[in-house]
Amino acid sequence: MPKLRAKDLIKRGWPKRPAGLAVTIMNKSFKRESDAWREATLANILAHPDSFINDENWKGVALELGGQPPADEAAIIYPEPRKAPAEFRIFKSKAGIAPNAVQQLYDAMRLPVAAAGALMPDAHHGYGLPIGGVLATENAVIPYGVGVDIGCWMCLSIYDLPGDLADNDQSRLATILRKQTVFGLQTHDRANDHAVLANEAFTYLPTAKALLGKAAKQLGSSGGGNHFVEFGRVELPENNAFDRSAGSYLALLSHSGSRGMGAKLAMHYTDLAMKECRLPKQLKNLAWLDIRKDSGAEYWAAMTLAGDYASACHDDIHARVGKSLGEAAIVRIENHHNFAWKDRLPDGREVIVHRKGATPAAKGELGIIPGSMADPGFIVRGLGNAASLNSASHGAGREMSRAQAKNSITGSSLKSLLKANNVLLIGGGLDEAPAAYKDIRQVMAGQKDLVEVLGEFHPKVVRMA
Repeated sequence: MPKLRAKDLIKRGWPKRPAGLAVTIMNKSFKRESDAWREATLANILAHPDSFINDENWKGVALELGGQPPADEAAIIYPEPRKAPAEFRIFKSKAGIAPNAVQQLYDAMRLPVAAAGALMPDAHHGYGLPIGGVLATENAVIPYGVGVDIGCWMCLSIYDLPGDLADNDQSRLATILRKQTVFGLQTHDRANDHAVLANEAFTYLPTAKALLGKAAKQLGSSGGGNHFVEFGRVELPENNAFDRSAGSYLALLSHSGSRGMGAKLAMHYTDLAMKECRLPKQLKNLAWLDIRKDSGAEYWAAMTLAGDYASACHDDIHARVGKSLGEAAIVRIENHHNFAWKDRLPDGREVIVHRKGATPAAKGELGIIPGSMADPGFIVRGLGNAASLNSASHGAGREMSRAQAKNSITGSSLKSLLKANNVLLIGGGLDEAPAAYKDIRQVMAGQKDLVEVLGEFHPKVVRMA
């Protein structure tokens, strides 16, 4: 793990004195944490110092950054975690699940609001909830249980074009992706318009209202990290669920979320939750908002808006790419993760089901579970397994952290693998190499009781940040 330096934080906008304090604490007490965890924690402290005023590690840094204790101490709750966790189920596979991911769900199930939980076979360590974690709570919504990238979406369009175009016409398809997609901090050099921008939530939610301009600029763009837009080949079997001839079809798959707007909303309401709900240090990222109170209802409206916005981004991407192809989709399949749904347990209790890096898989519900840039994805239909809270994995799941991948995977090995699979990569990096991910086929084998496979998607022209 590279040693953090004060000048690294000063470049990111930290004042000199708190930067020095933060580096000392991070390098002394948290040197074994992942780069991603340290980056997110430091960003959270800088943006929301109030939330760390009572943290035994970070109180001094928070005060230096101007953090203040909440004005209304009477409004704060100090919930006592359970001594033993509520029941939860782990869906294992040969791909394995790291112990720290299991521990995170174990800790979440000790919350007094926890009602049920499940861990998907792609699970790995995250913030608060593990990635691949599913948590049902009573009358509580956890902003970090939803995640920073609210409503992260998968969208697949299948075209009435032969699938071998993905192998044999890669230059043209790559040109379309270069012209019609942008990633990261980039925005389209054009005016964006979509009905979602007229959503009334932008009017009555002050935090969302302030983000409307940013949302309009980023509409139809994709995030960094593991987000992508890619052409590939879909294989459909005989007597498939879509009443199409068996065979190979050209398809477009996109993966991205609610962009900068969603991240800002997530951090705002995480800060609010941490102020209202003071949990022990190891559980503080699981601070919740009471859905029956104004703050919980407000977050729910903001989360719903961010999910609608993420969907609109994919509408825009697929419309532009389809127009460039001169084709309309004959099949479109969508699902999303990093979201919360209102549902009922088999015993009749009303709950909020958080799926962080997990997707809905109610009986008959369609979805797409991607692998990596050189491994297949799977079109699936949910089986409605109550033990998984009607959930399934959202992908293959990481085998290595980003830092581990960059340090152990070579550029030449990635190039060789892509060439062997006839995959053209635009952008991307070693931290997204297939070797950084679990074996998707092993993950799928671990969830045969959760979904049935209806078809396969094989990526061939991949664009990432």
